[in-house]
Amino acid sequence: MNTPLYAKAHRSINEIKGPLVFLQSIPDVRYGERVTLVDSLGRKKSGQVLEVSERATVVQVFEGSDGLDQKSTAVFFSGDVVKLGLSEDMLGRVFDGSGNPRDGLGEVLPETERPITGSPLNPVCRQQPFEFIETGISAIDLMNTLVKGQKLPIFTGAGLPANRVAVQIARQVIRQSKEELIVVFGGMGITSREYNYFYKEFQDSGALANSVLFLNLADDPTIERILTPRLALTTAEYFAFDKGRDVLVILTDMLNYANALREISSAREEIPGRRGYPGYLYTDLSMNYERAGIIKNQKGSVTQLPIVTMPNDDITHPVIDLTGYITEGQIILSRDMDRRGIYPPINPLPSLSRLMNLGIGKNKTREDHRQLQDQLYALYAQGKEIEKLTAIIGSAGLGTTEREILRFTERFEHEFMNQGERPRTIRESLALGWELLSEVSRSELRRVEDKYIDQYLSGKTAATPS
Repeated sequence: MNTPLYAKAHRSINEIKGPLVFLQSIPDVRYGERVTLVDSLGRKKSGQVLEVSERATVVQVFEGSDGLDQKSTAVFFSGDVVKLGLSEDMLGRVFDGSGNPRDGLGEVLPETERPITGSPLNPVCRQQPFEFIETGISAIDLMNTLVKGQKLPIFTGAGLPANRVAVQIARQVIRQSKEELIVVFGGMGITSREYNYFYKEFQDSGALANSVLFLNLADDPTIERILTPRLALTTAEYFAFDKGRDVLVILTDMLNYANALREISSAREEIPGRRGYPGYLYTDLSMNYERAGIIKNQKGSVTQLPIVTMPNDDITHPVIDLTGYITEGQIILSRDMDRRGIYPPINPLPSLSRLMNLGIGKNKTREDHRQLQDQLYALYAQGKEIEKLTAIIGSAGLGTTEREILRFTERFEHEFMNQGERPRTIRESLALGWELLSEVSRSELRRVEDKYIDQYLSGKTAATPS
C-alpha cells in the first residue's frame, strides 16, 4: 500500500530561491496543492505548488523562506488545493494577507471552505449589470456611474489621495445603500501608517460592521500580495452567491500585486515581457478582475473598484494598460486638480464608465441623467480649451459666450467636483448640475432636449446673445 503524499516527508530540495522552494519532480502532485514545510526547529510554514514538471516541483512559501534550508526542511503535500474558511462571522474582522486574523479577536469558525482561485462564471449564466450604485461622489454618480457587477478601476499617481477616496466610497456606499451592502477591502503592500488609517476610518465611521478587511503590510512576505486579492474575492463570492448580498470589493494597490508577480516570475527565471513583467500578466490580472459579476436568476453581486498607481503618472504602463483592456472603464485622479485643492480630484474628461447607460435613466436615477451628463461634459471640455486659449491671447478677446463657459467651468470645478467628504445623493448631484447650466445661454445647451430645459431650468438660463 502506497504512503499518502500528505503523510510522507519529502526532503529532495534542490534549491531555495526567495519565496520559492525547488524540489525534484514528485509524482501525483497537483498544481495549486496546499503544502506544509517544517524547518529543523519544528516551525511550520504553509505554501502551494506553483509548478509541476518532469524536471522539478516548485513550491511558493506564503510566509517567506527565511529559516528553511535544503538539508533539514521537510515538505508535506496535503493532496488538496489552498482553501479559505468562510463564515458570516467574518464581518467586522481584519485579516492579514494569508487569511489569518490580524485584529486579535481569535479564529473564525468556518461554515464552509472554498478554493481561493474561485469558480469561473459561465458566460451564459452571467446577468448583464443593470442597477446603479450610489457612491455619494458626484463625479462618479452623475458623470461616470458605477453599476452593480461592474469592474471599474481607479487610476492614481504617487501622492494622490486614492486611499482617502477609496475609504470615502466604502463608507458612503454602506451608508447610502438601501439594502445592506458589504464591502470587502484588500490592501496589498500598504505601510503601517496606511494600515492604521484604514482600520481607524472603517471603525470610527461604523463601516467596519459591514466590512471584511484583508491587509497585507509592506514588510509582510511578498507572496502574500498575490494571495490577498484572491482571498478578498473568494470572501466576496461567498457573501454574494451563497448569502445573496451585494458586495463591493476595493483592491489597493494592484501595482504592488503585479510587482510581486514580477518578483516571483524573476525567481523562477521566466522569460520577461514588457518592463520585466511576466508574459502571462494579462491572464493573471483577468483571473482576478473577471470574478466580478451577477449570476442570472440569483441574488447577490460582486462589484470591483481596483486601485492602480500609475508609475510617473504613465497611463501606458503595462499594468495600467492591461487593466484598462480587461475592465469596463476607468476613474482617473488628476494631479493638477489635487494641487489646486480640489477634492476628490477626479478628472471627468479621461474618466469613463462603459456600463453607465445600463444603470441610469427612468426608474433608476432619472430620465434626464444621460443628457445632463453629456451637456456638462461637453461644456467642461469646451471650457478647458478656452482656458488654454486665454493663457495665450488673454481674456480681452473673448466673447460673451466664451466668458459664460469659463464661468461655468470654474463653478463646475469648485462647486461640483470639489465637494469634499460630504456625500451627495444622486438627486442633489442632478440638481446642482442643472443649476450650473443656468450660467450658460440656452442656445449652447445643444445636448439636452427642450422639455428638460423647461422642466429643470424654467427660464434660469442666461439670455441668448444677440
